[in-house]
Amino acid sequence: MDMINSVGRRKAAVARVYLTKGEGKITVNGKDFRAYFPQQHVQGSVTDPFATVAAEGIYDVNVNVYGGGFKGQAEAVRMGISRALVKLNEEFKKPLKEKKFLTRDSRVVERKKYGKPKARKSFQFSKR
Repeated sequence: MDMINSVGRRKAAVARVYLTKGEGKITVNGKDFRAYFPQQHVQGSVTDPFATVAAEGIYDVNVNVYGGGFKGQAEAVRMGISRALVKLNEEFKKPLKEKKFLTRDSRVVERKKYGKPKARKSFQFSKR
């Protein structure tokens, strides 16, 4: 195993993930993932795929992520790591798919329409 790469997406965020054999370091945009994602619940979503397949501390992960907000980026990283693990070992597919880590969440922000202040909100109606 030299290097496995994959792509994860969520909302407007795109994460390119590179998986190599190592001691379990996760680097996001040149920083440790705990420094890049300071919120505890977001850090958990990044490491969930490893916990699901019991592979913590075995692989080093290098991630380039851009676009979107911190939560969308974290879930894009989660999807990319899950896809890389499946490329590494097909047996990981079933537990990761059960937790929906391999499913692309296609929900995105609805566009604003003309004549309205937001996507669906209307101005106050006045009969007279």
